[in-house]
Amino acid sequence: MKKIILIAVLFIFAGVFYFSGGLYYGWTGKFERAGSIKGEIVPNEIISKRTTIQKDSALAVGVNEPKQILFGDLHVHTTFSTDAFLWTLPMLNGTGSAPMADACDYARYCSGIDFWATTDHAEASTPRKWKETKDLIRQCSFASDLEESTDVVSFIGFEWTQVGALPSEHYGHKNVIFKDLEDDKVAKRPIAASGVAVNALRNNTDNTDNDFRLLGFTDLKNWQEYANLQAFLKELRDVPFCDPNLSSDELPLDCFEQAKDPGELMRRLEEQSLDPLVIPHGSSWGFYTPPTSAWDKQLKKDMRPESFPIIEVMSGHGNTEEYRSYRQVIGEIENPICPSPTENYLPSCWRAGQIIETRCLNSGLDEKECSSRAEKARQVTANLGVGFHIAVPGENSEDYLNSGQCQDCFLPAFNHNPTTSVQYGLAITNFDEDEPINFNWGFISSSDNHRARPGTGYKPVDRKTTTESAGARSEYYRGLLLPNQGQQADPNILPLTREEILASNAGFALTELERQQSFWTQGGLAAVHSEGRNRNAIWDAMERKEIYGTSGPRILLWFDEVSNQEINPMGSSLSLSNNPKFIVKAVGSFKQKPGCEDFVMDGLPREKIDTLCGGECYNPSSERLNITRIEVIKITPQISPEEKVDDLIQDPWLVLPCNGENGCEVEFEDPSFIENDRQSIYYVRAIQEPTDTINGDNLRCKYDSEGNCIEVNPCWGDYRVDSKDACLSKEEHRAWSSPIYISKNNS
Repeated sequence: MKKIILIAVLFIFAGVFYFSGGLYYGWTGKFERAGSIKGEIVPNEIISKRTTIQKDSALAVGVNEPKQILFGDLHVHTTFSTDAFLWTLPMLNGTGSAPMADACDYARYCSGIDFWATTDHAEASTPRKWKETKDLIRQCSFASDLEESTDVVSFIGFEWTQVGALPSEHYGHKNVIFKDLEDDKVAKRPIAASGVAVNALRNNTDNTDNDFRLLGFTDLKNWQEYANLQAFLKELRDVPFCDPNLSSDELPLDCFEQAKDPGELMRRLEEQSLDPLVIPHGSSWGFYTPPTSAWDKQLKKDMRPESFPIIEVMSGHGNTEEYRSYRQVIGEIENPICPSPTENYLPSCWRAGQIIETRCLNSGLDEKECSSRAEKARQVTANLGVGFHIAVPGENSEDYLNSGQCQDCFLPAFNHNPTTSVQYGLAITNFDEDEPINFNWGFISSSDNHRARPGTGYKPVDRKTTTESAGARSEYYRGLLLPNQGQQADPNILPLTREEILASNAGFALTELERQQSFWTQGGLAAVHSEGRNRNAIWDAMERKEIYGTSGPRILLWFDEVSNQEINPMGSSLSLSNNPKFIVKAVGSFKQKPGCEDFVMDGLPREKIDTLCGGECYNPSSERLNITRIEVIKITPQISPEEKVDDLIQDPWLVLPCNGENGCEVEFEDPSFIENDRQSIYYVRAIQEPTDTINGDNLRCKYDSEGNCIEVNPCWGDYRVDSKDACLSKEEHRAWSSPIYISKNNS
């Protein structure tokens, strides 16, 4: 009997040991897979009906024989990306795996878009994931072994996710998208950025604070999900680094390739004889962008600015279009100065000083001492930049009010950085080369959705899946995510350095995770004026920049230069000996009906409609929203280094009202173009009547009589806000045309 008991005890001990070790090291973890596509090809009659309706709408504003306007999403993540995987975990109120197959089904049936691209982070890729990515996109693309479907055109891509601790080494993110699907026409392996992201994922194998090994023991009911996370990380770390001295085409398929900057990224792609679209995005997101970062360093010849013909003006992170004169800090990053508040901007470093000063006064100390502590707090937090708030002991997100935010931008990106905005990039010139260099971008928008849901902006529903809203499911997990919570609210700033912040156990707190939740949008859409519904036609439209972006709704937009009886569409670069003349035509998006169209119910399993679409699909009525006005923006790029960018961006240059019920048609010209004798850039925004918008009011400020924000009501992503609360407000959605670039013809 004793022997049996002993054996039983040994078996139990072995089981506990195996379970614990498996959970800690990932032995029992399962790999995320690309999944299985459930939906059928959308019937031809549905596609034909959409085409006919759009043609009729175009004719109503005088657009004859129009190219098709197709809507898509070129920025989509699945659980092959690390952050997307984390959002699925129960500790973050995750709703389960988001495989790539779901993205295919969602594009076809939930959002009903015309094209999309998968762009999982290269830093989290492995040879297995890359093979499954290519195979799944091919499955999504082909109705049969021989015939490619045209209901939804699918593209293969990856994201180069670069983050630098200092402005000099920060280049931001780029989506790399390939036209074709064959192995020899896409990258042999995704090319990752070097630096922060890679170090966090690959070089912390012995740091239990950073590799999440203990999470599973806090939630044994869902232990498998956390074991899967360990398997995810182990698979990545098992891939050896590529030899950086070898040409990209000489490297083996099963190594981890990196590029330190945009120039090297382009060089490595060219070594494989590839010519993809490379699209910068997230340029003004301040949550990871070091203060004083600017587009200038990417306008250098060796950074290959000509290789980035398209830029993303809006995503689920918000709007990155608009320039403002304020700065997060002023001076050099080595010795920054915290600027004073202005009418529409409260620097976060200044607010940190106010918090410390108020605490000091409340503790009974005199004004002189408290003023001195406030000044020290401003200097310390200005020095820190990203993660500044960690130096304020016992801080709460609400304490910062609306500091750091663009208060008069449309759906702004969190901690919007003006010198990495799209408008700033168009206004600057590099005079250091033999010939001046400028950016020459076309515009798109995308979702940047991390839950395999391309094209999420069709209805303001389901905030927790159609935006990046995520947060702890309880106070306990909030403490794990934000280890600085619960500290004593001390009236002294912590004299931390940038190096100490980066080396600390700050976790998600570095990115002001909680405040960001109020700035997540449903993202935008890319629109192309295409000669047809196929891969080649869509790609051709993107290459000639006859494209535009919307903030989510499917607004129809045409913007043409017509001065010489020729139609030069958006995206054109012209040389004129006369003043330019323009025509803008726009039609509002369809009002949406609840639920889904009948064909969805026939083509996608009911379970998927409920879980993937949330029971709500793109479901247009026959009634369109009104376009209320056209805003014209004019930018004249620098012709000397002494010119101030503030004087070169005219936003708006013109505002043209729209009164037509069936759409809007306006004309304008620039009577001073020839006289001014300098290159001019023109683009338009078509503004739609206000509609309900998730997180439209961001922090939901309460204002005093002088217009100062005195209290905020953030829309949290965690347990503190009901998941059914969509945090709605009325906002004016819009479409941004690609610019038309015009220089004077002096011949």
